[in-house]
Amino acid sequence: MERNSAIETIVEDPVLETSLRPTSFAQYIGQEKIIQNLEVLIQAAKEREETIDHLLFYGAPGLGKTSLAFIIAHEMNVNIKVTSGPAIERPGDLAAILTNLQENDILFIDEIHRLSRSVEEVLYPSMEDFKLDIIIGKGPSARSIRLDIPHFTLIGATTKAGMLSSPLRDRFGYVAKLAFYTHEELMEILHHSAQKLNFKLDKNAALELAKRSRGTPRITLRLLKRVRDWVQVKKAPSATKEIVDETLLALGIDHLGLDDTDKKLLHMIIDKFAGGPVGLDTMAASTSEDPNTIEDVFEPYLLQLGLIERTPRGRVATVNAYKHLNIPYKEKTIASQPSLFENIK
Repeated sequence: MERNSAIETIVEDPVLETSLRPTSFAQYIGQEKIIQNLEVLIQAAKEREETIDHLLFYGAPGLGKTSLAFIIAHEMNVNIKVTSGPAIERPGDLAAILTNLQENDILFIDEIHRLSRSVEEVLYPSMEDFKLDIIIGKGPSARSIRLDIPHFTLIGATTKAGMLSSPLRDRFGYVAKLAFYTHEELMEILHHSAQKLNFKLDKNAALELAKRSRGTPRITLRLLKRVRDWVQVKKAPSATKEIVDETLLALGIDHLGLDDTDKKLLHMIIDKFAGGPVGLDTMAASTSEDPNTIEDVFEPYLLQLGLIERTPRGRVATVNAYKHLNIPYKEKTIASQPSLFENIK
């Protein structure tokens, strides 16, 4: 099992973003329970000289699923190949990837819920028995052969665990949900990243960035890079809260972390549809956004803040949304809408 780590990727990350990724569990901030369980899994696998069980990570975008996969490869001292569900269109595509793996390699499939059913059928025996079933020929002369493939670990990542089929989900030895980060965890990430980027970030500036980052490290790091640009252009000795406020104001991000698209969604529900209810497809058509983008990217944070609520008939803007946008709230606007608990006795 011991060999030099050679991390291979099919999808390359930008150099700067890769440089900010943690490379070990000691550098990884947050998700303590998951890290603890993974350390036990890896240590046990090393002692037995086996591959670790197949792993599934799910949660909102930007919480560190890909970073965990690379850290596991580093800790196991093995290769990692990276692809995504939409990139594997046919069973032959998956067969080509599996036959090119080496012993104990890690295969990381992002957005694994988007694998087609035909591809999943090929994946089942590969995960359980490390066998690959291939059909040769067509029609009556077609025959199936079973090939041995190297023992490998599949790490799947998804933002929609509910869309995974039960047979695929049940084949993962460990399933972990990544939680949103606290302000303190994001501040720690910000200070470490600012050191790597060679500029100073004071405590108040870090706290303000953490508050507006939606509990997501990816957003935190993206905002940090924009703050660094402003510090450089203004020749400031360090990033202060005033510079952070000025940067985020220019980016259209308010004190709750809402951007222009979030506010456009709220204004659309309130101004065009009297506070709702509004269906997802109608929201998408009215804002020229993809329905999946609204549901996966924007809506979870608005729900978390209590600015919208889901009802059987669609999305409804809450009193908090009116207050945040400084729009007078009319009781009759929402009072007539059905409640989620209306039929619960």
